[in-house]
Amino acid sequence: MRLASLVLFLSCAIAAAAQTTSSTPAATPQPAKWPAKDNTYVIKNFRFNTGETLPELNLHYLTLGQPHRNAEGHVDNAILLLHGTGGNRFTLLNPVFSDVLFGPGQPLDITKYFLILPDDIGQGDSSKPSDGLHMRVPQYDYDDMIRSQYIMLTEGMNVDHLRLLLGTSMGCMQGFVWGETYSKFMDALAPFACYPVELAGRNRMTRYISIESIKNDPAWKNGDYTTEPAEGLRGAEAMLLVMGSAPLQMQKNYPTRVQAERYVDDYMTRTLASTDANNLIYYVNASRNYNPEPKLSTITAPVLWINSADDFINPPELGITQRVLPKMPTAKFILIPISDATRGHGTHTQAAVWKDYLIDFLKQTEKK
Repeated sequence: MRLASLVLFLSCAIAAAAQTTSSTPAATPQPAKWPAKDNTYVIKNFRFNTGETLPELNLHYLTLGQPHRNAEGHVDNAILLLHGTGGNRFTLLNPVFSDVLFGPGQPLDITKYFLILPDDIGQGDSSKPSDGLHMRVPQYDYDDMIRSQYIMLTEGMNVDHLRLLLGTSMGCMQGFVWGETYSKFMDALAPFACYPVELAGRNRMTRYISIESIKNDPAWKNGDYTTEPAEGLRGAEAMLLVMGSAPLQMQKNYPTRVQAERYVDDYMTRTLASTDANNLIYYVNASRNYNPEPKLSTITAPVLWINSADDFINPPELGITQRVLPKMPTAKFILIPISDATRGHGTHTQAAVWKDYLIDFLKQTEKK
């Protein structure tokens, strides 16, 4: 999902509500309100799970606040905020997230915490197919993303511990893998809007449809196009729009045929102008190996797992929560009921909806 609006999957904007797939401009302007520092870290000869390497893996990230070290010299106030598929380091600066959480006295107060917001591999301004290699970029997956984040934190930033890891959508899924892979690295995990199981069923089908829509467009040319394969992209973005939508809000805000069709037309114009087809293929397909379920019991950090009842991508009726929650003795699960305040999958960015749960969680996991 490289969401231009669906990056507002994450963000929440009423209809760009989901963030599982779509597109965002590679360099969204940074809101002036937050004094974020823009940074780049280069990992030399990064080795992917495929066995392939890149001579230089460029990772971009924002920081807010300053790191604090305890008496033993360890960072004790770092918070890693992970965006969703197709998002970037600016996604969670969306006012419905940042204005609710980052200010004085708020749960993620930047005068108290050191916030880190990265562009994941393949998204934002980090290394991606559209940089020039097209489909010759190694087929990265979530394990590659998490390993690169860890290297960036420890070697590039000298951050050796996280107070909290909070991830939305794709960041939610990465959170569960982080908890298994680096179980002692964080005090607490807050994964929002996902399931910790293999991506199958409709979730994988929709991703596969989006990918195949592009690949079956003759203009794609096996990824070596000079102009975007517009019809393939249109099919992919249409699928992502439906997946990220919130029916209640769509009906409320576009109650007539004319309004509904105009929204789709505007959405397509916006996303097709800002999405690269190869990038979309890669970031939508990065979840193909995701399956943390077998190792969920190895997560030792306290977990605040939140989903919303109107999430079309992760619907509660699948019964997955009931199956996997007993495997995570440190986890608390919250299902947000449907209301005028929820935004389907995009509820993960509507911080006002779940802020109080986060406040309680931070208090419960604070070092005594």
